[in-house]
Amino acid sequence: MIASIIQAVALFAVTNIDDIIVLALFFARGAKQRNTTRTILLGQYLGFFGILVIAAVASYGAVTLLPAEAIPYFGLIPLALGIKAAWDSIRGEDDDDTGEGKSITLPTVAAVTFANGGDNIGVYVPVFVSNSLPVVIVYCVVFLVLVTVLVLLARFIATRPGIGEWLERSDRYLFPLVLIALGVVILVKGHAFGI
Repeated sequence: MIASIIQAVALFAVTNIDDIIVLALFFARGAKQRNTTRTILLGQYLGFFGILVIAAVASYGAVTLLPAEAIPYFGLIPLALGIKAAWDSIRGEDDDDTGEGKSITLPTVAAVTFANGGDNIGVYVPVFVSNSLPVVIVYCVVFLVLVTVLVLLARFIATRPGIGEWLERSDRYLFPLVLIALGVVILVKGHAFGI
């Protein structure tokens, strides 16, 4: 059991380290918005739960939700969100003249988390297939506990003096750029559209 917990922690760290940057940007984007932490945490849980469901279902062949070739196309979600954010920024609709921060919604966080989970699914499926159901349950429980740790770590980074202010100032350009890059990376890594 302890070995499974250690392996689950390592697996989560390896497959989710890139989420810290995206989550920190979400925190910067919603810096002055009420309930930002709760929204981001719930969105991260919702998106990650979707990743676990697909990985578990695919692992045990209960139902074939999606062919493996479809997973890279999840990259279209952050790509579209990034293009929209860039368009809003160019048109000036992303300006923070009110001092109230920019809107962070639970569906946006969940969609970005889920879309960024293609690598998670790709790694989790073989791990789940090669382990017994009790071990898979241990992995899932550890992963779900670590989602909170990941969100709090991203919040810590985003609220450090200097870093938080830089992220907030750069958010207008950095947020769309990171989402677009994330979408392109997911599409290219998965060879979507024959890339």
